[in-house]
Amino acid sequence: MKTAVIGGSGYAGGELLRLLAVHPFFHVVSVSAHTNAGEAITSVHPQLQSYTGRSFVAVETIDFSTIELVFLALPHGESSALIAKIPENVKIVDIGADFRLEDAQQWQKYYGGDHAGAWVYGLPELSASQRTAIAQESRVANPGCYATSISLGIAPAVDIIDVSDIVVVAASGTTGAGRSAKINLSGSEVMGSLTSYKFGGVHQHIPEIEQALTSLSGKKAKISFTPILAPMPRGILTTITAKLNSPITTQSVHDLFSKAYEDEYFVDVLPLGQMPKTAALTGSNKVQIQVAVDEHTDRLIISVAIDNLGKGAAGQAIQNANLICGIHEGAGLSADGLGA
Repeated sequence: MKTAVIGGSGYAGGELLRLLAVHPFFHVVSVSAHTNAGEAITSVHPQLQSYTGRSFVAVETIDFSTIELVFLALPHGESSALIAKIPENVKIVDIGADFRLEDAQQWQKYYGGDHAGAWVYGLPELSASQRTAIAQESRVANPGCYATSISLGIAPAVDIIDVSDIVVVAASGTTGAGRSAKINLSGSEVMGSLTSYKFGGVHQHIPEIEQALTSLSGKKAKISFTPILAPMPRGILTTITAKLNSPITTQSVHDLFSKAYEDEYFVDVLPLGQMPKTAALTGSNKVQIQVAVDEHTDRLIISVAIDNLGKGAAGQAIQNANLICGIHEGAGLSADGLGA
């Protein structure tokens, strides 16, 4: 399938290109980058030597009538502005936020600007019906990276916890903040240091997590979320706690999660005693999960690790594209991470 990547100069765009270079069905014919148009792809992504001799183009030069599949890897607000230029028969996966939220007021509160509407939410493992819904559509809203780790960490437990009292602290690598030059993301500022950001429940992924969990549980979900910037390039480690509805053992919760994800190729519920580790997932589309019950406070504790550029962005985008194109869900995706 003739494929275009719009926004190929960013970290997520670069990871998309890396994965697509060996995809058995998706052939990249156009890669756009606004400020880098005309530059060699390898000058921005020197690791992508399979793209030697090719350059970024301006999106205005792409003839979308010749394209069958488009990946959008743009800042929020930019995807919706481009959609009118893409024929309706072209399949699209948007890695940005523009089509994730169903509630226009929530969009206004967390993002601002005009609400573009909502596409099917591209989190296949959220439920069996979600995967079916994705496969029946041609345009998918890829979830946010934090939203992926949090929603998949909570989903199997929605019937045993108070979904209105969920507390999350999650640390992400610096690639999650984008590629633009910022003082607070420079090596001297980040190395050897941890810092919270978007403090006080203002992170833009909160509404999509609450939307997904409310739909899944049938009850109003509320998340108190504190993100942390970690001194590493990529990876997310999420810790979730929630009040239990009634006493339950760690083994019983582990059995619940294991059963929920037993047929999910990209989700591993680790054996008790083994903890998720971000380095184990670098470069993969996998999710690692561990659970425990804090009997002292009657709260469930869930630990989740993903690669924010893999399952949190580019890997999941390809997984969704595979679904809407009717091919094997894992085509072109790595299950194993690089490790330490």
